Amino acid sequence: MDPTVEVVALILGFVAWVMVGIALPNRYWRTSTVDGNVITTSTIYENLWMSCATDSTGVHNCREFPSLLALNGYIQASRALMISSIVFGSFGLVAALIGIQCSKAGGDNHVLKGRIAGTAGVLFILQGLCTLVSVSWYAFNITQEFFDPFYPGTRYEIGEALYIGWCSSVLAIAGGTCLTCSCKLGTEEKYPLPYQTRGTVYSGPAPTRSVAASTYGRNAYV
Repeated sequence: MDPTVEVVALILGFVAWVMVGIALPNRYWRTSTVDGNVITTSTIYENLWMSCATDSTGVHNCREFPSLLALNGYIQASRALMISSIVFGSFGLVAALIGIQCSKAGGDNHVLKGRIAGTAGVLFILQGLCTLVSVSWYAFNITQEFFDPFYPGTRYEIGEALYIGWCSSVLAIAGGTCLTCSCKLGTEEKYPLPYQTRGTVYSGPAPTRSVAASTYGRNAYV
């Protein structure tokens, strides 16, 4: 595996992990604007933890969701998936730093380093899948409520945090795929075989003609 590809995969995984950390606390998972006059125009925005509102004068108020059990199921699942994504990414970064060829942390055992790099790739892929499922599920509920003509509540639109999450999932899956290709499962270290000559070599003076002739039987002269 090309060490340059491994370094690029590590950078992609790191950037994806940072973007997950940015998307999780971001307040703009979904937004809604209530039009009115200059004073009463307000914007409502929510994330996985709180709901906020701000008006045109810049005054804003936020309140945290009072109860975890009172939340919708998809919000609870999105929380769990995003936290799992950060955990997978953290372990993936540590494994990638050990498993890439340009790192000296894993010693000179290239088979072991390849397996660690492959494990890091799987962790990055899991990170990307968790992020992708979380933001896509959240966006699906936003669009479902927005286009439902009988929905009585506030109609929200997709916020910027979801786009950050989608970009993060793509980068994580791409980096994990590159690292997984470097996995050398099922391979063994190859050692050079010692050179062996054909036949047996004896040391000492060359035998005389009479001694050499006596080593053959009579049948050799027929």
